[in-house]
Amino acid sequence: MRPNKSNRLMPLLMALCVVIGIVVGTFYANHFSGNRLNIINSGSNRINNLLHIIDDQYVDKVNIDSLVDMAIPQILSDLDPHSVYFSAKEMQQTTDDLKGSFSGVGIEFIIREDTIRIQGVVKNGPADQVGIRAGDKIVSVDGKPFVGKVVTNSEAMKRLKGPKDTKVKIGVIRYGEKKVRNYTITRGDIPQKSIVAAYMLDENTGYIKIKNFGENTYPEMLIALAKLSQEGFSNLVVDLRDNTGGYLKPAVQIANEFLPKNKLIVYTEGRKSPRQDYLSDGRGSYQRIPLVVLINEGSASASEIFAGAIQDNDRGTIIGRRSFGKGLVQNQIEFTDGSMIRLTIARYYTPSGRCIQKPYTAGDNADYEEDLLARYQHGEFFSQDSIKHTGPAYHTGLGRTVYGGGGITPDIFVPEDTLGMTSYFKEAAMRGLILQFAFVYTDNNRPKLSSFENMYDLADYLDSQNTVDKFATYADKNGLKRRNLLIKKSYDMLKLYINSRIIYNIMDEEDWIEYLNLDDNVVKTALDVFKRNEAFPKRPAKNIKKNVKKGSKK
Repeated sequence: MRPNKSNRLMPLLMALCVVIGIVVGTFYANHFSGNRLNIINSGSNRINNLLHIIDDQYVDKVNIDSLVDMAIPQILSDLDPHSVYFSAKEMQQTTDDLKGSFSGVGIEFIIREDTIRIQGVVKNGPADQVGIRAGDKIVSVDGKPFVGKVVTNSEAMKRLKGPKDTKVKIGVIRYGEKKVRNYTITRGDIPQKSIVAAYMLDENTGYIKIKNFGENTYPEMLIALAKLSQEGFSNLVVDLRDNTGGYLKPAVQIANEFLPKNKLIVYTEGRKSPRQDYLSDGRGSYQRIPLVVLINEGSASASEIFAGAIQDNDRGTIIGRRSFGKGLVQNQIEFTDGSMIRLTIARYYTPSGRCIQKPYTAGDNADYEEDLLARYQHGEFFSQDSIKHTGPAYHTGLGRTVYGGGGITPDIFVPEDTLGMTSYFKEAAMRGLILQFAFVYTDNNRPKLSSFENMYDLADYLDSQNTVDKFATYADKNGLKRRNLLIKKSYDMLKLYINSRIIYNIMDEEDWIEYLNLDDNVVKTALDVFKRNEAFPKRPAKNIKKNVKKGSKK
């Protein structure tokens, strides 16, 4: 029987198929699965591919989300000091700070001896409505004990904050009582105020303290101005000290209230962000009122935008110390899991052309973060001559010289008040003993302290109580040796800070600020400027050179 030709060729065909299969398999293995290093080295997808490989092949189980949370901040830190990453949890807190409100019970608290002590209750808030008082100690939440090492700020916020209209049960012990009082609180919207003080410094001068620039800052500002108008103010102090900034929009809106039409407030510009100018519309209601703005090294971002607009437009006088120098524009980019990055896309420039941002070295955040300490050690907080201007000179509309290179340098420098600063005071403050004593004293004397109707009467009473001596005795019992000579030297400073914290514990933030302002050299300087009718800047006596134009570099 003759063999079939096709049968003879079958082994050859099968072998050929195997070879082709091996070649094709090797190709796909190298390019799509096996040779993963080739993929990693292929460009911008390396990080994503690396995470996939770790998830697929690493010897132990790995939380990929945790790796991402660690990797992204490291990448952003090599760009600039203000490009940052927020996890979903951190994002919520950051949003609450600027949003204008959050849902909670409406209390301010401190943790002392592993127990929550209620320091203040928001007026007409959920806690206030059920009868919670300042001085109460929270000992349970939702029927479970909440004392001891488990009590932390983050855990307390987690248990007390929550969605609007949800309920939380808390147990408190009131001063002088042993029995636990139980309250059921329905969570509600708790306002986050940006304007923390608005009152009259004297018969003619209104004062407004802006803590930050949030969503509601502008309407709060209009309300504060209306209140002062009813009290007949003809001069205005805007206090931006320690205001770390916030949103651009309210800073522009508030500046607009004081500027005539078509005045440049600020402009932004970046590599992929074309210049954008923000101009006044001339509708502001306070364009001619004498104005003073207070700043210090803690004033940043939106605070500097406002101060720079007032200074460069010769609209008012800036008093205090050089501001922080944060002038980078961030774009918020949210991820699907609720996390977010703030990526720098441009820089802020004042009307004269100054860049607000102070110098930095990409990837070297240590020096940047220690800049304020370096300023302090260099003597900048105490002497105007110690201020280092690293940038070029610019000029305002009147020809006054202002400097770039970071931050806003005030028109009138007021050094930090160190009279009475001793090693005893520093140690007392750093150990937290002043705050601790103030709370203990408040707690032990709350009925008497609460009987005073206003801050001035309470302050007079505290002056008669020799709180400094009582503090020295308390501090001595808590590890800070009594040193009478140093206490005598620091007496006025100790009394100011001790009594101010007691006032803060009993009354509200505005009363606290008003008390501190009574002996504040920066505020006194502002009042002196108004008395001399020098709030509006004047043209320099000597004209600048013709070849130096407004807003140009020397």
